[in-house]
Order: sequence, then structure tokens, then C-alpha cells
Amino acid sequence: MEFLALTLGGQPSLPTPLPLNNGGRMEHVAEGVLCLAPANEFAPRVLLSAGVHGNETAPVELLDFLVRDILADKVVLGCHLMIQLANPAALRIGERYLDYDMNRLFDGAHRRHGGAREAARAAQLEALSAGFFAQAPAGVARLHLDLHTAIRGSVFERFAICPWLHGAQPDRGQLGWLSGAGIGAVLLHSAPSPTYSYCTSRTSGAVAFTLELGKARPFGHNDLTRFTGIDRAIRRLVAGEAATDPDVPPPRLFRARYDIIKHSEAFVLHLEDSVENFTPLPDGMLIAEDGEHRYVASGGEERILFPNPSVSPGLRAGIVVGPAD
Repeated sequence: MEFLALTLGGQPSLPTPLPLNNGGRMEHVAEGVLCLAPANEFAPRVLLSAGVHGNETAPVELLDFLVRDILADKVVLGCHLMIQLANPAALRIGERYLDYDMNRLFDGAHRRHGGAREAARAAQLEALSAGFFAQAPAGVARLHLDLHTAIRGSVFERFAICPWLHGAQPDRGQLGWLSGAGIGAVLLHSAPSPTYSYCTSRTSGAVAFTLELGKARPFGHNDLTRFTGIDRAIRRLVAGEAATDPDVPPPRLFRARYDIIKHSEAFVLHLEDSVENFTPLPDGMLIAEDGEHRYVASGGEERILFPNPSVSPGLRAGIVVGPAD
């Protein structure tokens, strides 16, 4: 089955489940969405999403190869697995989004942006993931990895974002698993957000992370050898191995301090276009300004993340982060 080719070609859902050699089954439940189930109903539940932004293609290719290898019995299916290619319309044209950033439309935010084509898809993905996790028996592990690549380079080539856990802290074993997968830094969010990983964490009780795995490039221009660590780690997860490793030191930890909001078209970001994610900000530096709104670095330990002055007014144009214990 050419999962990616079928999705980009607009192939409708396949009408019947496909049996797998281990006694399980695969179902094509919606455009760009597969469910693969082993015979063991008590196996962990793992959601892998990619392509929330249509110009971030390397994780989409990784998931396509994973599906091929499961069907070829090169990867043993040891979990209930849902794979989502999140934004097929944007993937087809190689654009970040059509009308609105999909990763600002989850956890119900799509209801405020009904005119955006991404809104209906975000609502569909929410419903599919909620139903998938709701079928898990009590005590069964639930995990969601939302796979991305970034517009810019990064001081830490691969990093993760842990959604706000409402006062709780991420488990050290989970952070150790990320480190073993080649993740060099983790941003700990300090407030709710309309991202996909926050949505599944809050509504389904899943252990959820957004993973930024390198630079965004078009289909056919990705060096997948640079993704070997995360690919190997994901395949172990799919085989049913635990998503924790308490014996590995955690990555560098950072905490979000505040968002830089673009309030109007008068917004100015005082950073070079080439600045990388996690670039340090000198104390007293004017980072950005927008009318009476001024964003000034403080303390000498802050860093910039996701600087993007081209977003629409009202959206986040960057995050200022600082070190965390």
C-alpha cells in the first residue's frame, strides 16, 4: 500500500479492513488516517501525526516508510497505532497552510475560525484521536508524538515541546526516552495552547510531545539519514517497547517565559532573518516592537524560539524561553 501516494492523490478511504500477518488488522478510517491494531487489546496506544504544516515533509516520509515496513513484516506491530497525515491539502501544494495555521486550531479553537479550511480538518482529527484513546482499557499507556520540522535552523537540531501539564512535571523517564531518540532540548510550556499535543494531553490523558526534527524541506529534498535516531526510537515504540528510559540523562530543559504577539502590520522583529531557534538574547536587547508594545530581553539567559514576523496579526511571532531545572 502506497499510503503517502494515496493520500496526496486524494484516494478515499478503503472500504474494508486489511488483515495483518500477526492476527491484527489495518483500517483506512479517513483521508490520510490509518489505524493498525494488533490482536492484543491491552497493547499501548500510540498516535503518530505529521504534516500539520504542509511544508514539513520529512516526518511524513518517515511515517510512509514505517507503514510500508509494517505491511512487509519488517516491523512487528506491538501497539494500537494511529497514523495521521494531518493536512493533506497543504501537503499537496507544499505550503505551510491554506487559510490558517492548523496547529493553532486544536482543543476547540477551530470553532472560532470556521471559515478556514483547516478548521474542519482539525475538528476531524480531534474526534479521531479522542475516539482512538477512549477505546484503551484502563491503565493502558497512551502516547502522542506530533512530528514537525522547523522553518529555521536551530542551536539544538532536534528538540521537543512538552505541553502545559497543569502544574505537573514531565516524567524523567519520558525525558530520558527523548534524549535517547536524539532530542537535544525540551521546551516546557507554562500555559494552555491550541496545539495538537496540548489537546491530546488535556482531553485524552496522553503523554504528548511536539517534536521538531530538523529543517523544513520539500518532498524529495530530505536527507532521511539525519532522522535515524528518532526513526529507530519510533519503531521500538511501535513494536511495543516502553516510551520511558530513566537511565538516560534528560535533554537541556527550557521553560516558555512569554509569547511575542504580532498585533498589527506595524510589527518589527529586530532579529536577522537567519537567526536560529534557541539563539541567546543579550540582556536589554530590543527583540521586537509593535506600536506601544515592546519586547525587551532580560537577564542574559533568555533565548528566542520560532521567530516569524510574517504571521498574520493576532498570532504569535516568537517565544522567549529561559532555562528550567
